[in-house]
Amino acid sequence: MPAFEFSTMELPPEEQFLAWRASYSPLVDLLEPDDVSVGFTGKQVLWDLGSLALSHVSTDGLGFASLAGHVRRDPIDHWLISVMLKGNSKTDTPSRTIEGRAGSVQIHPLGKKFEGYLTDCEMLQLFVPRDFFRGMAHVLDAAEFTTRNNGMAKLLAEYLIGLARCLPSLDRSDLPGLVTATRAMILACIAPISDHRNEAGDTINNALLERARRFVQANIRSSNIGVASLQCELGVSRSRLYRLFEPYGGVVHYIQHRRLLDAHRALADPSDTRRILDIAEERGFADGSEFSRAFKREFGYNPSDVRIAGKELPNRQLTDLKWAAPADRLGALLRRLQA
Repeated sequence: MPAFEFSTMELPPEEQFLAWRASYSPLVDLLEPDDVSVGFTGKQVLWDLGSLALSHVSTDGLGFASLAGHVRRDPIDHWLISVMLKGNSKTDTPSRTIEGRAGSVQIHPLGKKFEGYLTDCEMLQLFVPRDFFRGMAHVLDAAEFTTRNNGMAKLLAEYLIGLARCLPSLDRSDLPGLVTATRAMILACIAPISDHRNEAGDTINNALLERARRFVQANIRSSNIGVASLQCELGVSRSRLYRLFEPYGGVVHYIQHRRLLDAHRALADPSDTRRILDIAEERGFADGSEFSRAFKREFGYNPSDVRIAGKELPNRQLTDLKWAAPADRLGALLRRLQA
């Protein structure tokens, strides 16, 4: 099983942090330390597991912030399951603060807002695409932004540590069994929901929301998608549907949010040279000004800003990581998993 390594120590001190930040730019924005001229130590070992990605990371302490609200090439919507081996972390979200220490397991949804910091640390990071858990995404949705230190979490941590240790002795033919075992371990160790929540109700609601997400995404460019079609697809009453989407600003707002995300991806693709209005119309926006206003409210910047940023960035949609520059491999792999 090939491992792809990237270390800042091979670079001049003044370039080390910038290279480390660039390697993580598809996921988070790393905040610059007070003095980068003295150098920055970061080492990453990355494994491509086909439908998953695993990395072993050692890094100097730094701050981080999610990419929500910032111009970015293509929003990554994976879950990140982290096992802290050494050091500590703190993450602030709009609703809670979570802290990590050696031995703890954390779940971060990369598509949502958060910020925080790490001390000098070592960790394992497992990147899990949302579609990896078709029909069971509600399990990780219910666990998002949590730190797990119980016995089941320790079992998952030990499994991932053992997996990283064994990967050098495995080959590609072992991947199907490995991926199946990893999926089963995640479900077994993360599925228990806090006793402070209504387990049955939350599980059903999250399952309905996941079905809704898949339905909306599959019909993102259809003019017929709306309250009636979603109600029919989910088989719930209109009032139940409205309650389900109340935390998301309502059904109409949710559908518009998904359409704007889809437009964002198209605008950020350097190979898509269509007019911005054509991309907007394909996703149900008949008026260019209306699209621009909605886009700016959602992301905090204009559609043209994304188009310009996409043209300035090289095309990194690589399927074979060995041809990517070391600092680009993580982003290339995560984009492939997203696709």
